[in-house]
Amino acid sequence: MSTHATKEQKIKSGGVKKLQKKEARKFESKYGYFTADGREYVITRPDTPRPWVNVICNGDYGLIETQTGSGFSWRDNSNLSRITRWDQDLIRDSWGKYIYLRDRDTEKFWSATWKPCCPEFDFFQVRHGQGYSILTSSLYGIKCEKTIFVDIEDPVEVWKLVVTNETDKKRRLSVFTYFDWCLGNWADTHREFHKTFIETSIDRKNGAIFGLKRAPLVPGFISTGMTERPLEGFHAATITKPVAYDGDKEAFLGRYGDPHAPKAVMDGRLCDSDGKWGDASASLQVDVDLGPKESKVVVFLLGSTCSREQAVQIIKKYSDAKTADQELNKVKMLWNSFVNATEIETPDEAMNFMTNTWLKYQAISGRLWARCAYYQSSGGFGYRDQLQDCQIFFPLKPELAKKQIILHAEQQFPDGTVYHWWHHGTGTGAVTHCSDDLLWLDFITLNYLDETADDSILDMKIKFLPDPKTKEVTEGTLYDHCLRSIDKVFTRFSPRGLPLIGECDWNDGLSHVGIRWKGESLWLGHFLYGILNRITMIMDERGDKKKSAEYRKRAEDLKQAINEYGWDGEWYWGATKDNGDLLGSKKCDRGKIFLNCQTWAVICGTATPERAKQAMNSAAKWLYKEYGPLLLTPGYNVTDPTIGYITRYAPSVRENGGLYTHAGTWAIQAECMLRNAEQAYKVYKSFNPILRGLDPDLYFCEPYVTPGNVDGPDSPNNGRGGWTWYTGSGAWYSAVVLNWLLGIRPVREGLLIDPVIPKKWPGFRMKRLFRGAIYDIAVKNPKNTGQGVKQITLDGKKWAKNILPAFSDSKVHKVEVILG
Repeated sequence: MSTHATKEQKIKSGGVKKLQKKEARKFESKYGYFTADGREYVITRPDTPRPWVNVICNGDYGLIETQTGSGFSWRDNSNLSRITRWDQDLIRDSWGKYIYLRDRDTEKFWSATWKPCCPEFDFFQVRHGQGYSILTSSLYGIKCEKTIFVDIEDPVEVWKLVVTNETDKKRRLSVFTYFDWCLGNWADTHREFHKTFIETSIDRKNGAIFGLKRAPLVPGFISTGMTERPLEGFHAATITKPVAYDGDKEAFLGRYGDPHAPKAVMDGRLCDSDGKWGDASASLQVDVDLGPKESKVVVFLLGSTCSREQAVQIIKKYSDAKTADQELNKVKMLWNSFVNATEIETPDEAMNFMTNTWLKYQAISGRLWARCAYYQSSGGFGYRDQLQDCQIFFPLKPELAKKQIILHAEQQFPDGTVYHWWHHGTGTGAVTHCSDDLLWLDFITLNYLDETADDSILDMKIKFLPDPKTKEVTEGTLYDHCLRSIDKVFTRFSPRGLPLIGECDWNDGLSHVGIRWKGESLWLGHFLYGILNRITMIMDERGDKKKSAEYRKRAEDLKQAINEYGWDGEWYWGATKDNGDLLGSKKCDRGKIFLNCQTWAVICGTATPERAKQAMNSAAKWLYKEYGPLLLTPGYNVTDPTIGYITRYAPSVRENGGLYTHAGTWAIQAECMLRNAEQAYKVYKSFNPILRGLDPDLYFCEPYVTPGNVDGPDSPNNGRGGWTWYTGSGAWYSAVVLNWLLGIRPVREGLLIDPVIPKKWPGFRMKRLFRGAIYDIAVKNPKNTGQGVKQITLDGKKWAKNILPAFSDSKVHKVEVILG
């Protein structure tokens, strides 16, 4: 007997009958709330507007868990080495790794999570935390609590299932698991071909079923020509061993069966199927008998190892009932080390929650380690993407940023060009004509030096990619790598002294603007000018004065060209096409003004003070909207092969005239640099996910991570977000708060104190890790100025400068700042 809910009223009620127990709730909406400390988001009904997920990863093994219990798993690369099958369907969210319960006496069955049976639960709750999720439900007097996490070291995910009999009579239950094996490249959708290489085998001794995809004879490639890393996976039950197994999908689901009512669950028994001849899946059956009010724990494992022996070791490790709790505590301690390293306490609790916890978690677990999300399963590294993301490590564990910088430097060719993206360990990477990628190595390295003063990184020897012509492998210092990036850009200049855009600049959607290497990018000019001004100081310190003088001359010539040719009267235009036509100009019918060309004119100092103010006033007038600053306006409404794929998007969607959150963060920084505290804070709040999440049926997205984009005013879905988790905005949103709004930022000389906060704030506190010491900083705003440092006290003594020294002594230093 199935409890599959099909009536619309059950969905509208969220499939939950009983009111849930009260706890301290922050920023509550109809779908959930934050706990008092902001460390968990609690979802109280399953029918959120879109899947609200957790991305859990230890840097090698990862998974996505949605509030419905759906999701998927991978080892190392979510695209090339996916363990379980999954289909990106944000409407149905109907692929996952599921647990069923069946009452052996009444024959009623249901799923422990809302998917796939969609029961009308008596109680439903999902708690997403850092590195774990807890999914709890209650039905027919049986409470199920599934805690899922990834071991911090081993390539395995753990499902700790606590089954509780809430009634006064004995209950005899069977617990079933089910998922489909992928064990390779997710994009090989020709399943009838794909499945012929996968075999399953039952290991009763260890309570497991194994799945193996046999490696291709031509290493690294599958039928479609795409790269693959075939895997061996295992699925096991510890503590209580299975009574039966299935490794064949048809045996479990039945002919024309469906996951919401599998034949094996309805019959109450698996078939012990395995072998090389079916459609590979994995299912375990564990029988659980419970006395009145009794609870029992079942631990399921899903993992992927390089050998059967390693898998057995992991299974044995979790054979002790205490191990799951011990390993979960290690996960929590790991994330505590990130969360607690640098913390803020401001009058804005939404800012505190995002900056202290969720932005760190999103950037590290989602972007740097998993490189995957529900909206985009990438698996690879983006050259500019993860370089920018690693800034999240600066005030937490800067040594991890150093590793990221070196990794990216290794993806550079001897001529200074770089892979646009790559899949590590495969030799696969994209050689493009994107014009900005290579310069991000310089930008992030300079930021790292400001944070750490670790000049030794510049002398590290790093190999280049093989020369495309000679295949020779050479090496150079990181300093050499950085200079080669700049020198390559210098070879791509227009006759009037502006950098050429090539296939695109930072805005990938401008993919056809300069494919004949004649179109120009004004934003790239701003960006390069800022880098040249900063790197020349490093060059002088290293005694590279001749080249430094050359760079300074190029920088001044560039600034002059930008202001001579790039000023459009009230703002800076964006780009020129190969034929010379302007983009981002008042002369254009569409795309009249580009946000980045205004913000980076301020950030990099190419604009005069008057033009900086006017450009940002124009941005505020035309681009700042209720739900954040638009990337450009108005959006293009006709596909234009001379501009690029941005024009294929509907107007006000993603880069084509919506909020592109990544770029929105730069507007906050630019406003702070102009000392426009109230405007900067207004922009910040306009796309804060927690605040936007208070209207969830408009916003749609998870309220605890940033979205990649929000639809703009030309869309009927104005204000709706999308592309959450997998966005570069997470690290930047944190950085602009710490460095610019709160104004405590690293510079070469030390830690600069320069807040630009709202006038009504009484002040704020920050615990800041900086060069091996902790700075406990209290900022007070007695005269409601919000800026202007009047007095600093350092360890009880007056400090004359607004730059704190780098103590590097592992001690805590007390700092009091008075604004006035």
